Amino acid sequence: MSNSSEMNSKLNFRDFSLLLALVAICGFFGWMAPEFLGPRNLSNLMVELSLNATLAMGMLLIILPGHIDLSVGSGLALLGGIASVLTTKLGYPAPFGLSVGLIAGVLIWYAKSWLIVHERIPAFIVTLAGLLVYRGLFWLVINNETVPVVSGGQTNLYSLLSSYYLSPLTGYVLATLVTLALVASFWLSRKQTPDSETSFLKFFVGAQATFLFVIIANQHRGIPLPALIFGIVCLATYVLTQHTSMGRHLYAIGGNAEAALVSGIPVQRVVMTAFALMGGIVAITGFLLASYTGNSTTDLGEWMELDAVAACVIGGVSLRGGRGTVMGVLFGALIMACLINGMTLLSVSPEHKLIARGLILLAAVWMDMRANRS
Repeated sequence: MSNSSEMNSKLNFRDFSLLLALVAICGFFGWMAPEFLGPRNLSNLMVELSLNATLAMGMLLIILPGHIDLSVGSGLALLGGIASVLTTKLGYPAPFGLSVGLIAGVLIWYAKSWLIVHERIPAFIVTLAGLLVYRGLFWLVINNETVPVVSGGQTNLYSLLSSYYLSPLTGYVLATLVTLALVASFWLSRKQTPDSETSFLKFFVGAQATFLFVIIANQHRGIPLPALIFGIVCLATYVLTQHTSMGRHLYAIGGNAEAALVSGIPVQRVVMTAFALMGGIVAITGFLLASYTGNSTTDLGEWMELDAVAACVIGGVSLRGGRGTVMGVLFGALIMACLINGMTLLSVSPEHKLIARGLILLAAVWMDMRANRS
């Protein structure tokens, strides 16, 4: 009982410290640049958060079983570039180009996982090689040119991924549906766990945050479509990790792969499935990023793999595997997005941005190592 209460206190302290850090960051940038808390910038922040957090959700699936993926930044550029070239240069319909990119992502990441689980090549080496190969292939695909996502200024599905906003009424309807889902989750968890006060607090905070999000979004143009897409990916990742046998297997493999194999868990199949899902998430992120920037250019997606890893580690995901939650990753991604957005508003130079992001990643890994030793 004492170990359980000690673990809960550590988790609660970490969650509380993340919340305090987020409030402090927002307060600092809000004071230094008042437009940081303006409706327009908050709407842009939602889109930027959606890009980073969507990729971080995929990274969570890879880190949980004890692996890592350093190729996602180059990979999302390649897949977004494939869709851009098919749509703009070759004139195929946007749904076709996006479908080809999505299928390619799933197949490439599944093939990459085969090298990891069957040939026993460390994921670090395989994905580091992928970082270089995908970036080179991306440059070949776009022919070292800037390829717009649309031609002749015409609107298509590709461009709408970042330019479409839900109406205010639709936003409130979605918020109501999410709140009803939280009520159902609270009711079910109350029957299964005795700690009903914690469950109610999570439900209450979640419902308030949902409606606050919609109110803020409606101050500008409504909920941006990338935020809705991220919400779907986030929900799917939560259900997968918390309410399916595959999710339990991911945690078990990360905790002790040999014990998981002895207990009958299909370790190879679970890891390969996680990588295939990551490929799909990388493709989705690539489409959103290319649509948001308006084109596929040579530096698309650079350093995003590090932001995804940082979001996971800041949110309490252990790099050794076996520990981490969707909510923690969301907090970590939100902290990273606020830092990058705030530094941009303050006109921080690119070199200082890189230094700050590197120091944040180092500090997050240091805290993770300290947590593992304690």
